[in-house]
Amino acid sequence: MTVAIVTDSTSSLDPQDAEREGITVVPLKVVIGADVYTEGVDVTADMISDAMAAIIPVSTSRPTPDDFLAAYERLAAGGAEAIVSVHLSSKMSGTLDSAILASKQASVPVTCIDSGQVGVATGFAAGRAARASAAGGDAAAAADAARRAGNSSTVLLYVDTLEYLKRGGRVGTAAALVGSALAVKPILTISAGLVVPLERVRTQTKALARLEALAVNRAQACTDGFDIGVQHLSSPTVAAAVAERLAAALGLPTIGVDEVGASIGAHVGPGMISVTVTPHC
Repeated sequence: MTVAIVTDSTSSLDPQDAEREGITVVPLKVVIGADVYTEGVDVTADMISDAMAAIIPVSTSRPTPDDFLAAYERLAAGGAEAIVSVHLSSKMSGTLDSAILASKQASVPVTCIDSGQVGVATGFAAGRAARASAAGGDAAAAADAARRAGNSSTVLLYVDTLEYLKRGGRVGTAAALVGSALAVKPILTISAGLVVPLERVRTQTKALARLEALAVNRAQACTDGFDIGVQHLSSPTVAAAVAERLAAALGLPTIGVDEVGASIGAHVGPGMISVTVTPHC
């Protein structure tokens, strides 16, 4: 059986990586002021940062069921006999709901997966599904690989302020930190599909050091190996330094660094640094 893999643009997959893995990416919409853009097509993270600096409203919109259905039907027409569609946490976006609605109209079976994650963790889950399919696995095997990757991933985030997450309604129980917490540098994580507080640190330097220590501990606990990635918004120099220190601590030649897409950037704000660790399993 030919199994195709689909994800959404919050997965932060580089277009070349997506093409190499055979993963189809359905983009979210990003709204800046009164203008609507398509992620990965005509909007950049720099545009998001500039809008935030200018206090221009920024929001996101999930793909429609028709967007997903069009992608599913293109893949079916290209020979796919089944599709596994892997998406960001359903508790942070209605993207999965759109995929599920589209799946009911698709001409081939579509299995929709809630990764319970966001950013490169969702990308890692989609990549695991793609590799399971490439190895000859059926849709059930690809879906299981994606679920296991999502369930086992650790995402650690440093943000300069919780204000942007608060505005977008993505902060979950971390909302309890807003106010006094805005004077500190919070470290957040993803738990049960939501952004939740992990620790509070007084300075950026201490927060990043703690973020790195937590990431190293998690990676070293992965007995069968791991995937790791660093992401940022408008902080390439800081992110590169974090990746370099992590690589040295873990004995790796390099660690990939990517800027988050506009749809994530709209909620985390400039200065965000994240590290994702996904065990091999």
